[in-house]
Amino acid sequence: MDSVADSQDVGRHRLGPHVVGQRVVVRRIVRGESGPTGGPALTDVLGVCISWADGVCVVAPASGPAVSIEIADIVSGKPVPPRPSVRHRVSARDAELHCLTMWPDVPTRPLGEWVMRSDVTPQEIARAGSVLAMGDPGMPYPAAAEQVVAFYSSLRRSAWAQVVVGSEQDVALGSLGWVEARPGEADSLFQVASLARLHRALPAPRNDIELASDGVRAVASLDERARARAALDADWLGLYDIWTADDVRRQGLSTALVAELVDWGASSGATTAYLQVRSDNTAAMTLYERLGFVTHHVYRYLAAPG
Repeated sequence: MDSVADSQDVGRHRLGPHVVGQRVVVRRIVRGESGPTGGPALTDVLGVCISWADGVCVVAPASGPAVSIEIADIVSGKPVPPRPSVRHRVSARDAELHCLTMWPDVPTRPLGEWVMRSDVTPQEIARAGSVLAMGDPGMPYPAAAEQVVAFYSSLRRSAWAQVVVGSEQDVALGSLGWVEARPGEADSLFQVASLARLHRALPAPRNDIELASDGVRAVASLDERARARAALDADWLGLYDIWTADDVRRQGLSTALVAELVDWGASSGATTAYLQVRSDNTAAMTLYERLGFVTHHVYRYLAAPG
């Protein structure tokens, strides 16, 4: 609660009938009460405006009953962005840790909150063969970088780090001489979606799709034409390795495979889906946006100097 310096500000705000249905913050006078400096007392209400009529604004907060506010008592107010969903309040590191179930046989070693993943096959040098450099390594960055280089040197390969673009870790490793591992390649997007929304946006699963699952991972395929994989971790469903043969693209096969895997994930208790896509893959991004995927964070790979 706060005091108002000038009661003439009453009514000066960005609210009105147009904000019904939007999340707003409203500062209003509390009649009959005085603030610390002797002027009228003020209080703020944050929630969704559910009515603006007959001289009254009604705001429904996240919890508790709706609040009716005399429009004449409003000192200031404005629309505010929607509250981030639960899946968006998860850190980039925690979101990326869900990916470990995609490669259950890949050994890992912790370095503080970092995770050194040691797959050495050429096709997985990135996600399954780099250090997940997100969070606190538990030591100064130069020492952490030295340990990462030593670890991957023991595997006879270069050290790569997966970092959130513009993060503290990205800047710190860059200052130590780490450079883009794939110069000229577009950054990658980690995207998330509500499984419930995906169900509404996707077609019903097809009868000709073959699904194989071990309970944690699944592969959906249409003979030799298309393939997609999924992995479960808690209530997160990861979609990856979505592939369609060149001669049958733009026929909805990828969408059909995703529908099959989403149905499988939902039956296993998943509530959030995620995938990773390059930011220059326009066709895939258009499909994912239509299905309801939004970007959680942007990442890239850095390579150790030398």
